[in-house]
Amino acid sequence: MAEGTKGLLSAWEDYRVEADEYRELDGERVLVLVHDGGRGKASGLEIGRIRGERAMVFHIRDGKVTRFVLYWDRHRALADLGLTSDGEGT
Repeated sequence: MAEGTKGLLSAWEDYRVEADEYRELDGERVLVLVHDGGRGKASGLEIGRIRGERAMVFHIRDGKVTRFVLYWDRHRALADLGLTSDGEGT
């Protein structure tokens, strides 16, 4: 794990990425809309959504992930894929 990532994660007692929605884009790609959540180590405070909503695109062939694309901005992912927030094409 990268040193910067280790430092970031050490502030959390419980850090997780949670899926909000799955969308099959075609026979080889799946879009997963996600958000981060967690509980602070020092405060014990539960944070439902941390630093925005993200998106992930998984390219799948023969049942295996062959490529993974992470979008730090969900709206950018939807725009790049020609989708709207309700799942329809533009």
